[in-house]
Amino acid sequence: MDSIAAYSIASVSLGEADSDPERFAERIGRSFEDFGFAIVANHGIPDELVDRAEGKAKAFFALPDEAKRKYRLPGGGGARGYTPFGIETAKGAKVHDLKEFWHVGRDLPPGHRFRDHMPDNVWPQEVDSFRDTFRELFAAFDRSGLTILRAIARHLKIDENYFVDAVRDGNSVLRLLHYPPIGNEPGSHVRAGAHEDINAITLLLGAEEAGLELLTMDGRWIPVSPEPGELVVNIGDMLQRLTNGVLRSTSHRVVNPPPERRSRSRYSMPFFLHFRSDFLIEALPDTVPEGEEPKWPPITANDYLQQRLREIKLA
Repeated sequence: MDSIAAYSIASVSLGEADSDPERFAERIGRSFEDFGFAIVANHGIPDELVDRAEGKAKAFFALPDEAKRKYRLPGGGGARGYTPFGIETAKGAKVHDLKEFWHVGRDLPPGHRFRDHMPDNVWPQEVDSFRDTFRELFAAFDRSGLTILRAIARHLKIDENYFVDAVRDGNSVLRLLHYPPIGNEPGSHVRAGAHEDINAITLLLGAEEAGLELLTMDGRWIPVSPEPGELVVNIGDMLQRLTNGVLRSTSHRVVNPPPERRSRSRYSMPFFLHFRSDFLIEALPDTVPEGEEPKWPPITANDYLQQRLREIKLA
């Protein structure tokens, strides 16, 4: 299979965002235009925190099924707590993905205007320090994501602080993912069917175990292969709409492993960074060519989220 490196997807250091912000913005922005993806090293999330979080996630998914299902919240669209194996289905797919997951959302104070659709987190009692660990990781993802958004703003030649307010109190979600060993599922089932992300940008840790692939503009599936500890970052549909398609929300999937590795689980931790719920997603003026109309009509972030959750059978 073709190597991702051959297609010049950016592999950058987040430290460069401070030392040479123009070069960092140009490299990562160009990669997002061409591929919708970039790989980011030195992202500022401590190794100790990542290792601790991975251990807590594995401990939770190792619990008996009946223990995990105590934390499934019917009617919540999977926004918090546990979603069992066999529920989420890629948009347009006829079979479910081969995964289970846990969602951690943003903590909001009493009386906050978004509390009607951003519920409180739930926390498993069976795993020690689960809550503290994932609150800490959520905050670290939030900080790194904002640094990347500043670089995106610079690449788009808008105020580099444009996204600060756009994502303040955004409905971001940290997902703990477990793809169990492959059993006797029909051949049409894959760990994650081809899809695009709903949100603004996604930051993914723990994708070292092979399987993640993206679809190039010329129709080829190529692997995304970060080094251990690196972040995979990709553009979501919300940011694609905001930039009128200048930045690409690329189809990607997680394919099943070869037979010799099917007895192994796969774990990852994507952070889906969202705009605030009442943010109006409409094409930035400089992204719409003169004499043309935007590719998509305006829509608020929450309305778009709810529409997409219905499509993937989480709402």
